[in-house]
Amino acid sequence: MKTVWYERLEEGLIALLLAAMTLVAFSQVIARYVFNYSFVWALELTTFLFGGLIFLGISYGVCIGAHIGVDALVKILPSKIAHRVGLAATLLCLLYSAIVFVGGWIYVSKMYDIGILAQDIPIPQWIPRLVMPVGFALLFLRFAQVLYNMLRGKQAALLGDEVEDALKYRSDDDLPTEQK
Repeated sequence: MKTVWYERLEEGLIALLLAAMTLVAFSQVIARYVFNYSFVWALELTTFLFGGLIFLGISYGVCIGAHIGVDALVKILPSKIAHRVGLAATLLCLLYSAIVFVGGWIYVSKMYDIGILAQDIPIPQWIPRLVMPVGFALLFLRFAQVLYNMLRGKQAALLGDEVEDALKYRSDDDLPTEQK
């Protein structure tokens, strides 16, 4: 499957957030235990970065099929019925994403109207919280992609197949002796 520019951007943002979060936390530990000094803003910044990592990561998890799910019942259904169940599940996921997006947008707009600053960093509270509606908008787009691919027959299910992935990455060293 060809990777498009916005998927690479999403991967890059996730990697940047993870690296920044790790760097801030590591710097705080070194400052505290080596220099007996503490950055007041480090915990709040790490929390904001972690929130960004989560809300961007949920859509990326849908993109690469990394979310786990219970699909034992769906796997024993006939393929046409399983496909319909997958379509219904995808539509419900779209509905969920839309509801949380709207709720997140209302929340962020109220934070904007209130105009309070973050506790330790001099930025308005609504700025780091904007990642919630953005993340769920991206999630909605990812589920829309899944639905589109399912309707075109390019994708058979909503979830990735963990067993298939595990078998694909298994080495012959993992096999019991009698199966080699």
